Amino acid sequence: MSFKWHEIHDSLVMTSTTLQFQKSFETIRCSDPALAGFTDPAALLDALHGRDGCAERKNRILMALIGAAHGGGAASDCALTLVLLALWPGLDAVRRRLLWRKAGRPEDISSEILARATETVRGLDLRRVNRVAATVLRNVERDAIRAHCREAAWWTSVDDADPDTIDDCATGPICGVEGIFLRRDVERLVGRDGDLVLRVAIDGFTQGETARALGLSEAAARKRYQRATRRLREAFHEFA
Repeated sequence: MSFKWHEIHDSLVMTSTTLQFQKSFETIRCSDPALAGFTDPAALLDALHGRDGCAERKNRILMALIGAAHGGGAASDCALTLVLLALWPGLDAVRRRLLWRKAGRPEDISSEILARATETVRGLDLRRVNRVAATVLRNVERDAIRAHCREAAWWTSVDDADPDTIDDCATGPICGVEGIFLRRDVERLVGRDGDLVLRVAIDGFTQGETARALGLSEAAARKRYQRATRRLREAFHEFA
């Protein structure tokens, strides 16, 4: 499934105006001093989007929101939505560059950016980040370009192959909104290590590349990957 860019933005804005969202905002607002001074989501976004203001303060606000997005439940989803809206101008610039590179259909690029931004925010190690906005936007663009290049290479290999040798079940990389749902399901089984597993097993990154993207040592990523895949195998045995 693919979404138009303005539809994604409109949906996020609409979500941010609901009563439930305001209640969730109150929860995260009380959890960090950097958020305490804002009475509603609109005031927070105005502060982040304004040309004036301290860059360091904006960075602290984003760090507080991303920290809240690492949790679970409605408060986590609220924080994620605010981060996406806060970074929307930057994400829009990433989208324009991907369109210029012809990295896919416009609708597919839009849903790809949404998926990549979501997984980047959820998995960002704040201990290893100085400038949140720049790091998220850079990672989203880099991962989207890599995914496009892998998909293009995959289709090229299929075009060059003997049709009789191609597995009927073969598929290209999983991305876009479908990727969000896949990541959500895997994370329910293995927690935050779901992003690590899917980057390696589905997106085609090496464990070393994934470790650097997530701010981990390669040894730590390898151990977490082994532990997570063991949990997945155990879950599949239970469902079988």
